[in-house]
Amino acid sequence: MNEELAVTIGVAAREAREKLGLTRAEVAERVGLVHAVYNRLERGKMLPSVPSLFRLCAELHVSPEVLMGLTPPGAGKKAQRTPPREEETPELRRLLSLARKLDEEKLDALVHVATALSR
Repeated sequence: MNEELAVTIGVAAREAREKLGLTRAEVAERVGLVHAVYNRLERGKMLPSVPSLFRLCAELHVSPEVLMGLTPPGAGKKAQRTPPREEETPELRRLLSLARKLDEEKLDALVHVATALSR
């Protein structure tokens, strides 16, 4: 493993994730990695597979060149997502992420429960 490249990718991934206001768990889920594996990647302890690198670039809105340190961060594709609003806590973002996975019937039940709890 190229340790220098692993550290470069990890640092760039962390910086891009923080600019988007995302947690490690959120990025891991979106990229399709186990949380512990994504943590190792961000700490520079492993290199991502090519498909994982592709998904990581897409989710973090950065080019592969930026992630691999071939171009400066400002020269690559800039983050298009605005940072989360103050009221969007990690718990709310996690709830939204879980709700997106529900089928229509379960989502309807969740809406009813949330409505009852908000009264």
